[in-house]
Order: sequence, then structure tokens, then C-alpha cells
Amino acid sequence: MTEPDLRALVTGASSGIGAAFARAVRSRGERLVLVARREDRLRSLAQELGGAEDVAVVAVDLAASEGAARLQADVERAGFQIDFLVNNAGSGDTGPFAQQPVDRLRGMIDLNARALVELTRRFLPGMLQRRRGRIINVVSNGAFQPVPYLNVYAATKSLVLSFTEGLATELEGTGVRVQALCPGLTETEFFDVARTGKDLLVNRLPRMTPEDVVACSLRALDKGRLRVVPGFPNRLLASLVRFAPRSLARSVAARLYKPPYP
Repeated sequence: MTEPDLRALVTGASSGIGAAFARAVRSRGERLVLVARREDRLRSLAQELGGAEDVAVVAVDLAASEGAARLQADVERAGFQIDFLVNNAGSGDTGPFAQQPVDRLRGMIDLNARALVELTRRFLPGMLQRRRGRIINVVSNGAFQPVPYLNVYAATKSLVLSFTEGLATELEGTGVRVQALCPGLTETEFFDVARTGKDLLVNRLPRMTPEDVVACSLRALDKGRLRVVPGFPNRLLASLVRFAPRSLARSVAARLYKPPYP
């Protein structure tokens, strides 16, 4: 009987935390499906990690309404079974809500929340049938409180955190583990894509490397931990936010992201 072609699927794999996940998971001997919009970057990473036999590439825009369905169809057509799902793809946009383009707001909601929930729903049944599987949803420490001027992004991450923690209880005893990875500031392209100006106070804070974030995540996954906040300063901040008045938490967040000009 032919062994199933079990794969780890990483979305947003063309850079940052997604690329770091791809490298780390491949170093553990797992075969991959890499997903993002930028096919050239995916193919370059796939070549670095062993080539087409061990690392498949699917270029797709998951913010598109048919993106998740197309990805599932491509995976099934190739004969892969997804044993490890890393929902990393996400986008942000910084600025006053009333001035943000509607298409960017819609894209954030579609990619950060809808696509993540849909992909989980599409690949979870196979894991349940095999009674084994792992899902990491990349959240953010912005999920713990409102973040004015990064408002919709933080709201989508709050949804993902709540969804992941609720799902964890549903999956107890099934053999499928889930994790809500809540990194703080990380050295990626996020702030450039999110139009976070260099003059904002948030840019004065230290950042972790994607590799350190991923290493923390995988160690915690091996131990079965659900909510993971990499880095002691981020864990301390997350703890303080839990007990601080909500008005204070959002006031501090606003100072970090508010543009210094009208």
C-alpha cells in the first residue's frame, strides 16, 4: 500500500515569518507546500529547500473569494494530504480608519480572517480522519487590545485568537493540535506593506527575528501549548494588558501608531 504524501502547508511563505516556518519545518524532514502570491520568491525558496520533489509551490491570492477553494483543489490534484497547516498569510494597513481605502480594508478582512477560517475548515476534516495533525494560526500581540490606527488589522487578529482558542477545545482528544502564535514586533516586510511611517513611535521599539519567533512556536507546539507569545518582553506586555484598564491599553497603542501629522 502506498504511503500518503503528507505535507506541511505554509501560507504567506514568500518572506518573513512564513519563509522562516518553511525553512524550520523542512529542516525537521517534512515535505512542504508553499503558498503566496509571489511565485518567483516561492520557487527560489523551494529550490533552496530541496526542489520540486520535496517542496511544492502554489501561487494564489488567498484574499480572493475563490482563493482557498483553488488552493485545496490544487493540493488534492497533486495527491497531497495536509498534516500541518501554518496559516501565516496576512496584511495590515496603518492610518486613520476614515482615510483608509475600502479595498485595503476588505482585503485585510478577507486574508487575515475569512481565508484563515476557510482554509482551516477545508483541511481539518482530513486531519480528523487520520486522527493526527497540527495547525498554527499566526495571530499578533495586537489581538489582546484595540490598536487605533492599526484598527482593522488588530480586530481581525482578535477574531483569529478567539477562533483558535475555541477550536482547541473542540479538538480535545482528536489527535489534532492547534496553536495561536502571537508575536510582537518582528523584523519583516509587514510595516512597509502596512504603510507604517518611519516616524511613528512604534518603530523605536525592538523587534524579534522571524527565525526566533518560529523557533519559539515550534518548541511550544511540541509541548502542546495553545497560546504562544514569543519573547519575554512581549509576554510581559501581554500580561500587563490583561490587567490594565482597556482605556489605558488603547491609549498607549494609539500613541505608538498615531501619525505625527493631521
